[in-house]
Formats: sequence, structure tokens, C-alpha cells
Amino acid sequence: MNKSYFYLEMKTHELVVPYTKQKRRVRVLLPKNYAQDTKQSYPVVYFHDGQNVLYSKESFSGHSWKVIPAIKRNPDIEKMIVVAIDNDGLQRMNEYSAWKYQESNIPGMQFGGKGTEYAEFVMEVVKPFIDQHYRTKSDRLHTAMIGSSLGGNISQFMGVEYQDQIGCLGIFSSANWLHQEAFDRYLERKKLHSDQRIYIYVGTEEADDTDRTLMAGNIKQAYIDSSLSYFRQLILSGVDLENLFIRIQSGAVHNEIAWAENLPGCLRFISEKWSLK
Repeated sequence: MNKSYFYLEMKTHELVVPYTKQKRRVRVLLPKNYAQDTKQSYPVVYFHDGQNVLYSKESFSGHSWKVIPAIKRNPDIEKMIVVAIDNDGLQRMNEYSAWKYQESNIPGMQFGGKGTEYAEFVMEVVKPFIDQHYRTKSDRLHTAMIGSSLGGNISQFMGVEYQDQIGCLGIFSSANWLHQEAFDRYLERKKLHSDQRIYIYVGTEEADDTDRTLMAGNIKQAYIDSSLSYFRQLILSGVDLENLFIRIQSGAVHNEIAWAENLPGCLRFISEKWSLK
């Protein structure tokens, strides 16, 4: 199925997830003149929570990341192929967390632990498919991963686990406080590439209704602390300071409106060195 947005073309694929045997929708947004510029290859930016990325009408919150306007209104940003991978609805919290989380205010509630399998699906099924069917720059420096909230968590994990294949990250409002100790132990044992380019965003008024069922205390501060901790750990793990960007936005809440507002800045930052390679 193809759709055209003025000069942007979108294609839809259904790829089988190995551990569920179910098909997952993966949409591909192609840059301007992709069909005409047959000798041109492009960087690829992968988004989690694909339902929330393109259209407000299908987004969980009623607002999308507005990726299409971001690309069309900011022609200075390097051309790219955008890949939006749908989440699995009720299984989202399991798939986007590499560690189990049990410390909930709700008795008996636990989730997480499927993140490793989901990451394998992205890197061993989705990425090879995209690289095979589209003209991509498949190397790590031209491969980016972007996610928000738990989608940020899994992007952080994948950015470490698959650092040899993922060179750019956009981490928005990460809920890494859910398994902070486990992530910290994991990252402490790793040495990261100094040129991995990482954009970190967090608002000062983060937290949604789900968060309040998972943690007692100051959740807003937990979001900020977790993002600052990640920034510090990346430096300790070997990432050059010039390749890191952190934005703490006063008054911003936990939703797609804030993420859409900051997406152009993220794309601009992670793509800064693309044209030089």
C-alpha cells in the first residue's frame, strides 16, 4: 500500500515478529524525489510507537510526533528514510523494557523483560528488510533510533547493545527510572563508541496516569534525575561530550505535543555529521 504526501511517499509492510508469530505493521516514509534520485542512498531513522509518529487521529494521545511536517518544514535537515514500527498495544510495556519491573502500587502487577526479544526483531528482521528493499546507508553512523517514554527506554538499551549498528539516538522523556539500577549496572560494564550521537530530552512536568500507578513519590523529579544520570553515564562510558545534547524543557509535560516540538532539533542534531560522511 502506497500513500503520497505531496513529495513524500509512504509504504506499508507487515513483518512477522518471531516470538509472537504475528504480523507487525512497519511503515516507511521516503524522502523527496526518492524514486527519481536512483543513485542516492539515505540514512535511516527508526521510530518505536509507530502509531503515534505519523497521524494524530491514530495516536494514543490524540496528537502525533508530526514527522511529516517536521521534514517538510525544515528543508535544512538532511534527507532520510523514516521507519515507524508499531507497538503491540497491551504488550507494549513488556516489549519496551529489557528488565522486569515489579515495584508497583498495584498488587501483583509486573511487566517487562521482553525488550531483548523486541530489539532482536528490530535489528534482525526489520533493519535487514529495510536495507534490502530500500536504498539505505546501512552503516552505524547513518542509523538512528528514536523513542519516547518506554520507547526511550528500549532505545537506550538498543543503543548500548547494538552500538556497532546504531550510531544515533533520540531519547525523549525516558522512563528509565522504572529499572534504573538494572540499566546502570548494565551500562557500567560497557565501553561505548566515542562518536555515538545522542539527543536527550526531558520536561520538568513529566508523568502520566500510568506512571502514578507504578511509583509513589516525585515522578517529575525521577524523570529529570534519570535523564541526567544517563547523560553522565554516557560520558563515563566514553561518548565525547560534543556528541551529546541534553534539553530540559521547563513546563513541558509527558506527551506527543512536546516531543513533536523538539523533534526537528533532535533530527538536526543527530544528522549534523551525515553530510560529512
